[in-house]
Amino acid sequence: MPIASRQPAQVVREYGPFGDAGAVHGVTHDGQRVWAATGEHLVAFDPASGTTARTLDVACDAGTAFDGTHLYQIAEARIDKIDPSTGRVLATIPAPGGGNDSGLTWAEGSLWVGQYRDRKIHQIDPATGAIRRTIESDRFVTGVTWVDGELWHGTWEGDESTLRHIDPASGAVLQQLDLPQGMGVSGLESDGAGLFYAGGGSSGKVRAVRRPGAPRA
Repeated sequence: MPIASRQPAQVVREYGPFGDAGAVHGVTHDGQRVWAATGEHLVAFDPASGTTARTLDVACDAGTAFDGTHLYQIAEARIDKIDPSTGRVLATIPAPGGGNDSGLTWAEGSLWVGQYRDRKIHQIDPATGAIRRTIESDRFVTGVTWVDGELWHGTWEGDESTLRHIDPASGAVLQQLDLPQGMGVSGLESDGAGLFYAGGGSSGKVRAVRRPGAPRA
């Protein structure tokens, strides 16, 4: 698939590992804190200090999203809607990949779900899980995020990982950021400003990556 623009990713900071967690599976941003899915715990940390602010005991083995009020978390073949103040699961819908799901984000009243080895991104109804549309990719899809009307997703195959800005209508790659060799991407979320936060898979880390063209804070 042709790539209109390509450049190295600029990693500006690393966070974690978090406690005894061996991996980061998903990442989201609630406007103030970054949340990392570490398998058995959702960990919220302050991106300025790196200090852990909250820990929720919930199953979390893939993508995480925030809709402005609630967290959404992929766990096995389902997506749980979670009260971030208590960690209580309020509702559950089926994940479109049936357990082969990766990234998750919220935008335009929909959840957007990456389906890893099937190289797809689904837009789904957050109340029912029904698929509204599907975008194809030519790489394994990890994290998914929207920022300023731009759809970005992570890819991870072998030792190569990238962040891609794609055309949501055609799937064409408009811009690609190449992570250093061997640095995986297991989740992706924008802070709504100049940074992406990317899960680092088995490194147990979250990395802040500068968004090209975004104003610096």
